[in-house]
Amino acid sequence: MHKTMIAAALASALAVPALTAHAEDAPAAAAPAASEHTFTANVGIYSQYIFRGLTQTNEDPALQGGFDYSHASGLYAGAWASNISWLRDNNSYKGGGSGEFDFYAGFKNTIPSTDITYDLGVLQYWYPGSSAAGFVKADTTELYAALGWKWITAKYSHVVSDKAFGVRDADGTYYFDLSAAVPLGETGLTVGAHYGWQEFDGKDKAIAPAGVDNDKVYSYEDWRISLAYDLSKASSSLAGTEIGIMYTDTSSANKAGYGKTTQVGAGGLSGVYPKNIASDQVTVWLKRTF
Repeated sequence: MHKTMIAAALASALAVPALTAHAEDAPAAAAPAASEHTFTANVGIYSQYIFRGLTQTNEDPALQGGFDYSHASGLYAGAWASNISWLRDNNSYKGGGSGEFDFYAGFKNTIPSTDITYDLGVLQYWYPGSSAAGFVKADTTELYAALGWKWITAKYSHVVSDKAFGVRDADGTYYFDLSAAVPLGETGLTVGAHYGWQEFDGKDKAIAPAGVDNDKVYSYEDWRISLAYDLSKASSSLAGTEIGIMYTDTSSANKAGYGKTTQVGAGGLSGVYPKNIASDQVTVWLKRTF
């Protein structure tokens, strides 16, 4: 949900003699010209932060927000941030590790005479802080491509950095996302559904035992169903405000990669989190877009 900021530009009225001019004879002012530039901001509070089916805040609340710029040509750029805890929960960061900052840019447009949209871009995940001994920073770079048709979007994200979310030798890791958001008439309600497939590549020899690939420890599938309500339907003063609820879960998530410390997964490795971050969750949110 984005609001367009329009720069007001009114044409000067044609000059007429002051003594003979009449209001009905004055030329009409030119219509305001629509700006090619759009700036929006958003802020939301969530009962927890879920990323690709995994809780990033140990099931605790998250405050999130971002800024976006788009041009009429289809070019766009933006930044987004949220608090997290997973890097401290698994002891991979000794300092910092409490925030995620995303920076992205790309090009999005519609194929002429169709309802098909396409989106190409790059996304940088930045996790400020210092990694603990034996670990690496979680900073990750992805290239992505998406196709959309009406309410449905398919998106492919491909890691081009050497590591992915703290896992070494993981370039080539990818995530496939198939999502739908269907508005229910004029009710203000939108039903959402999602299926995702996270596939890791390479082998992190510093963590996984000999012969165990990243794929066996970290790959999984996730899914989500959601219901969101546009509060402007209740009051015009709440335009841009949304409340929602979603249910998320995963399958094939190895406890060695995502389980709690009392759970054992592939290669005899135990989990590293206080809670299993891949377990099913219910999340609620309140979000405002300006």
